[in-house]
Amino acid sequence: MNPAWPTRGLYAITPDDGDTVRLLQRVEVVLRAGTAWLQYRNKRADSVLRGEQARQLLPLCRAYGVPLIVNDDWRLAVAIGADGAHLGEDDGELPAARTALGDAILGASCYADLHLARKAASAGVDYIAFGAFFPSPTKPNARRATPALLRDSAALGLPRVAIGGITPDNATALVEAGADLLAVISGVFDAPDPAAAVRAYRACFDASAHTSSPSPELPTP
Repeated sequence: MNPAWPTRGLYAITPDDGDTVRLLQRVEVVLRAGTAWLQYRNKRADSVLRGEQARQLLPLCRAYGVPLIVNDDWRLAVAIGADGAHLGEDDGELPAARTALGDAILGASCYADLHLARKAASAGVDYIAFGAFFPSPTKPNARRATPALLRDSAALGLPRVAIGGITPDNATALVEAGADLLAVISGVFDAPDPAAAVRAYRACFDASAHTSSPSPELPTP
């Protein structure tokens, strides 16, 4: 039996890459370097390409013992047997996704809104995500979150994900505020040396004086 997925570390999110072979090569580099989780996200792909890429990423993630989370589309996650899905506020009802996913991981974007986090927790999500904490090239107009959200949401008892413009230079403060996972796209995949970038993000957890209570473990599919 596989151990429960880790709830602390780097949560790498794939770039919008239409070349599946190249995407797999890029992802393997960051998986090998020690990514804790991987989210498949491709806003530019049609449904056929998304299905193809997600299906090919799944065995790669399995080989490295890393959960694959599908962004936006819980139906695709169910169809391919992915380890979970991540939904934004316009991606469908969380209770329906919770029922369909069964024991798989369900995460929710809560942006800069503690009320959304409470609603997501009530719907049975396994983690909550806040952001953007810093200006992000992926979503330059995203709502801005503050580290206080990470501290204030600790009472919900769920792993907390921070996203948005996070770099190794600014990440430690978020970990100290309570971030369990750092979600990153360009900071890893656009880095000159993605493997070194992964290691730099991982070091932020080692350097942190984060002392919040450990988050509950997520289910293993």
